[in-house]
Amino acid sequence: MTDIKRRHLLSGALAGTAALGLASAASAQNKGQDTAEAQAIQAALQDYHDPKTLTVQPVGQDWAQMRRYRQANADTVNLPEAQRKVVMMGDSITDGWPGQSGTFYGENGLIGRGIGGQVSAQMLVRFMADVVTLRPKAVHIMGGTNDVAQNQDPYDPVATTNNLQAMANLATIYGIKVIMASVPPADHFPWRPEVGNPHEKFVALNAWIKSVCASQGYTYVDYWPALATEAGALRPDFGGDGVHPNARAYATMAPYTLAAIAAALA
Repeated sequence: MTDIKRRHLLSGALAGTAALGLASAASAQNKGQDTAEAQAIQAALQDYHDPKTLTVQPVGQDWAQMRRYRQANADTVNLPEAQRKVVMMGDSITDGWPGQSGTFYGENGLIGRGIGGQVSAQMLVRFMADVVTLRPKAVHIMGGTNDVAQNQDPYDPVATTNNLQAMANLATIYGIKVIMASVPPADHFPWRPEVGNPHEKFVALNAWIKSVCASQGYTYVDYWPALATEAGALRPDFGGDGVHPNARAYATMAPYTLAAIAAALA
């Protein structure tokens, strides 16, 4: 029996029970019909309580990967302010940065909160837990690569810019300075070749990021001059897969990052 049929029978159970009583009192000739209806309702109740007929919905799915930094956040919030000066929020490009930059993060009070594969919507969901609760002076937001790569859904530039704007709004509400980074260059996605060359979408998204920074007083940091070829690809010596920076690329990005932080906190 389907869920819909069960619900219809169950929703009518009380009414059906009342009808049985009234019908029995009114006329004995309806007894057979009432008995048949009661048996049908009883069968539905038994079927409803049979575990074999229930559809089990999965629970405990951590779509935004909130557990990733839960313990780290509990530890970080108690650090001296100088050691949690800036939270680096992003995807795999941010996630891979601390491990390939030596002491750069520790020496500059940077806290890494990147998660590989994430789209801007997932970043927004965990923004309160992974950024705001740490009470940094500034946040460096770099996201959009996986939106364009369609890791979750078909790319919607309005949804992506709304998510980026919402993160900036949250930071501003809580007195956190906003640094918004350009989406780094790439001319293909190895894991999503069917998407094709994202160059035009990246250029448009970066133009929006630059514009919103200018209009709302955020600090814009543009990594393209450091990372891109003339065609808008990641320089071959800066990453093996054409998307993710290597240690040399991160070292080249570092002065841009520090300059943006200095400007935001000035």
